[in-house]
Amino acid sequence: MTLSIENAIDHVRLLLRKDKEPYLRLYNIMGFYPHDLSLYRVALMHRSTTSTNRQMRHINNERLEFLGDAILGAVVADIVYERYKNQQEGFLTTLRSKIVKRETLNDLAVKIGLDKLLIHSDRLVSSHNNYMNGNAFEAFMGAMYLDRGYDYCMYFIRERILGRYINIDKMSQKEENYKSKIIEWCQHYQCQFDFVITNEKMEAGNAPKFYAEVIVENVSCGKGSGYSKKESHQNAAQQAFKKVQSDVNFVNSIMERRNQRINGKTEPQQQQQQPQPVEKKEVKQEVKQQKQEVKQQPAEKKPAEKKPVEKKATEKKTAEKKATEKKPAEKKTTEKKKVVKSQPASEPQPAEKEEAKKPATRRRRTSKPKEGDASAQTPEKKDAKA
Repeated sequence: MTLSIENAIDHVRLLLRKDKEPYLRLYNIMGFYPHDLSLYRVALMHRSTTSTNRQMRHINNERLEFLGDAILGAVVADIVYERYKNQQEGFLTTLRSKIVKRETLNDLAVKIGLDKLLIHSDRLVSSHNNYMNGNAFEAFMGAMYLDRGYDYCMYFIRERILGRYINIDKMSQKEENYKSKIIEWCQHYQCQFDFVITNEKMEAGNAPKFYAEVIVENVSCGKGSGYSKKESHQNAAQQAFKKVQSDVNFVNSIMERRNQRINGKTEPQQQQQQPQPVEKKEVKQEVKQQKQEVKQQPAEKKPAEKKPVEKKATEKKTAEKKATEKKPAEKKTTEKKKVVKSQPASEPQPAEKEEAKKPATRRRRTSKPKEGDASAQTPEKKDAKA
């Protein structure tokens, strides 16, 4: 059944309804009539509202926003894939991200009139309030998918959005991802870079606003703000990229800092590389000395382990010596007395002294005298008589 026939049938059914106005509003936006109006009402309720259901649960469009984000990405990827058949994955990914990003969805929600149907708190009066309209657009896609299916979502994006409000060919040629550009530039010239969130403030309606800064070689290159970290990074990167492309003096100062950093790192490395062979020899000698010490350690440790036993033995010996020191002293005294007493009794006579001085006569006495030798006996007899 074609869409025109279904719309004709739904139009006849609408004549029997009392609340025709919301159906007609949605028909002007989508190009076909909705069936379950309650889904679209939930999709247009911001979380700042205080409405509840019968189970007393808070109602908002966050769950439908989650579903609509996935459906919108799938539909746009399907359209881009069929339109650009000769392009690679990188081109298709960047083009899809350009169509699905929050800023584009915010503009689309305002152009199709969803901002007028959105239900939110009176505090959210400022038009710049984060991405309320873009989130409502994603929730609207989720409600459409649950109500009519994937084919109607495809029809809505292809015929009612891309054909009227977005020119894909121009968008594919437009460069918007400045963050990737500044990253590529820094990597090409070997520069250090960083994206820093410098501040965060809460504005009216509790809408956070982030302030970011791009740092290249410790120099601030660009600043930007946004209602998300990603948006603030992109705005800061856009300013930094334009500055890098236009200001030659600024680029030269960054290159000087880069050279100083590189030279400061390479010089110490060269100094360390030169003495490496000498250090290896010294290390080998130290290892050999350690091995020799390890071999000698067991022989030196053994007497150290027996020290307590030796101490005990020496203590016992000292105790015994102390106990026995008195006895030898007494013995020595007695021996001296005996020697003193025995000396006068054993004094030799003068004749005996003279004989003691003659060692030759004593040696001859040891030998036996020959028989018949009367001269040898006479001196002995004379001595005996004397």
